[in-house]
Amino acid sequence: SRMAFPLAHGETAWFALMVKPRHEKSVAANLSRKGLETYVPLYNAVRRWSDRRKVVAASLFPGYVFCRYGYENQLDVLNLPGVNSVVSFGDIPARVSDAEIEAVRAVLQSGRPASPWPFLRAGNRVRFLSGSMAGVEGILVREKESLRGVVSIELLQRSVAVEIRPE
Repeated sequence: SRMAFPLAHGETAWFALMVKPRHEKSVAANLSRKGLETYVPLYNAVRRWSDRRKVVAASLFPGYVFCRYGYENQLDVLNLPGVNSVVSFGDIPARVSDAEIEAVRAVLQSGRPASPWPFLRAGNRVRFLSGSMAGVEGILVREKESLRGVVSIELLQRSVAVEIRPE
C-alpha cells in the first residue's frame, strides 16, 4: 500500500530519515546526487584516547539525515542504501519544521561552541535579537559558569546547546 503522505502534489518538506549508524555522510551524498536537499548537522567533538585528543566533526543527531523532498521522491529516498526508514506517525511520514532546521543551522553557523543536549521541553524561552542567530528561538539554560541557548528538533526529541556567553 502507498504510504499516506500529507503533502500536496509538487510540494516538498523536510523529513528525518533513520539511517544505518555512521552512514549519515554517505546517505546525504547519495541523496544530493539525486538532486535532493539534505542536511547533516555536524559539531566539533573531542575524542579522547589514552595517548591523545583529536577534534572530529561528529553528527549532532547520530543515525539521522534530514532531507527535503516531495511525494514523487518517497520511494527513491527509501530505496537508497543505508536508509532504514522515515520518522513517521503511524504510516504518515512526519514533517520537520523549516523553523527548527533553520534554528539548528543558525546555531552551527554562529561559530560558537555547540553540542548535543538532553531534550528540553520546557523552560525560559528566549529569542535571539541580533547576530548570526537573530530570530532563533530557544530555551535559556544556566550551567556552571556559562549561559546556553538550547534549540530542539521536537520530532526527534533531541536538542542542541550553544554557548551564549560566560556569566
